[in-house]
Amino acid sequence: MEASPVLISGKWRPAREAVATFRAFNPSTGKPIETEYPVSSWTDLEDATRAAAEAAGALLALGQDPIAAFFDRFASLLESAKESIIEMAHLETGLPIEPRLRSVEFPRLVDQLRQTGQACRERSWGLPTIDTKRNIRSIYGPLGGPVAVFSPNNFPLAFNSVGGGDFAAALAAGNPILAKGNPGHPGTTRILTETAFKAVVDSGLPPATIQLVYHFSETDGLKLVAHPLIAASAFTGSRRAGLTLKEAADRAGKLIYLEMSSSNPVFILPGALEERGAEIASEFFDSCTLGEGQFCTRPGLVFLIAGPAADDFVARVTELFKSKTPGFLLGPRVVEGLENAVHKIESKGARLAAGGYAPKEPGFRFTSTLMVASGGVFTADPVSFETETFGPLGIIVLVKDLYQLLTAAQKLRGQLAISIYAGSNGSDEVIYGELEPILRTMTGRILNDRMPTGVAVSPAMGHGGPFPAAGHPGFTSVGMPASIRRFAGLHCYDNVGQERLPPELKDKNPGGKIWRFMDGEWTRDDVR
Repeated sequence: MEASPVLISGKWRPAREAVATFRAFNPSTGKPIETEYPVSSWTDLEDATRAAAEAAGALLALGQDPIAAFFDRFASLLESAKESIIEMAHLETGLPIEPRLRSVEFPRLVDQLRQTGQACRERSWGLPTIDTKRNIRSIYGPLGGPVAVFSPNNFPLAFNSVGGGDFAAALAAGNPILAKGNPGHPGTTRILTETAFKAVVDSGLPPATIQLVYHFSETDGLKLVAHPLIAASAFTGSRRAGLTLKEAADRAGKLIYLEMSSSNPVFILPGALEERGAEIASEFFDSCTLGEGQFCTRPGLVFLIAGPAADDFVARVTELFKSKTPGFLLGPRVVEGLENAVHKIESKGARLAAGGYAPKEPGFRFTSTLMVASGGVFTADPVSFETETFGPLGIIVLVKDLYQLLTAAQKLRGQLAISIYAGSNGSDEVIYGELEPILRTMTGRILNDRMPTGVAVSPAMGHGGPFPAAGHPGFTSVGMPASIRRFAGLHCYDNVGQERLPPELKDKNPGGKIWRFMDGEWTRDDVR
């Protein structure tokens, strides 16, 4: 069987000198799907990088309006291809069609593309800044080369390397895309890329604006992020892979943005536990097992101060975990990772309360797993309790008092999100006042009285955090326009004449809609 073609330099063609082929798995059966895809050689990557680099100059000359038109067109074409995309994503990932793919993830995919198009049309994302007295002007703009995008396996649509958040942000900044498909859902990525390429042609972007290769060796991945023509890379996935890529990129002086793993701790304070412990127990169970726990924002740790209310909470959650029928996981490595994590955490002194094994039914499955540990066991080796895992595994830590709770909080590493539940009558305000300052700089997002799983596509969203949750604490991978600036450079113009400035920095505000920081104030006015 001939392997599926790659998209390079505006043409679908067979991979050159492919080193192997692979197939995606159907998680519900555990068996491979018939279609084969190439593992590209360095020849393909070199061709794709050079083609994308040549497109960078043409994109810069076009400006933002054609890019905005691309996002609008792409979103409309996706809606026409909706059912074929959803069917393929369901086949390759086992994620349910309803509500997950059709009613949640697909609308999110289309919405974030349209939000990106709006940001491109409005153009304030570049933070145009004008000092009229010194005639110095600056704006964020393209990096001048392609961005390599590595996508995760758990969001086949909204985080896909073609159409997902990193793709949208990097292209909005004016950079061509070199997309690496995830081997877990190559067919889904191919349909998205076919749709995106039609939008490229329809909107008049350079044909090489988007390149797609499905897979390549780890060695070639390290070469790619360090390639002289690559402007930046974006990676969402495991910590091991992310840090390996980061080392190669850093050594070459190349930008790379990482979203990796996070335990997303939940602190349930005594007043909240007494007031609505049963309700919070259900919220934690639902959040931890949503999508079989295959979310980077799954709440993996819960901290409680020991006592009768905490015992009731543990008992309720244990029964909920025991009652759940195992769903499908994305692949065999997820099952293996959960097995290893359970054994490791048990060896450190935690008690297995529910689950902890892979059932014998067909497909990739693992029972919803709950473990319980004392505060002393956790603080003796906190890193082991934050072992990188992916799936329905939650750990409850019972600390003996407020001092041990604060000590445990101080031993956490960087997180994507941290939740704090407090009593509604103000009984937890003193504890909250001591705990929140410890946690604030440990996480990108703090939530109150809500589990961390949901990540809204909002301009105000922060989806990132300190290491090891992400590679840089100052950026978000979700939400326009902030996520766009990760893939932009600051372009400064000192005493440059009007006719040589980009439109956003000229005296006359183009269209009168761009917010510009002029002489210390945000305004839409023209330069007087």
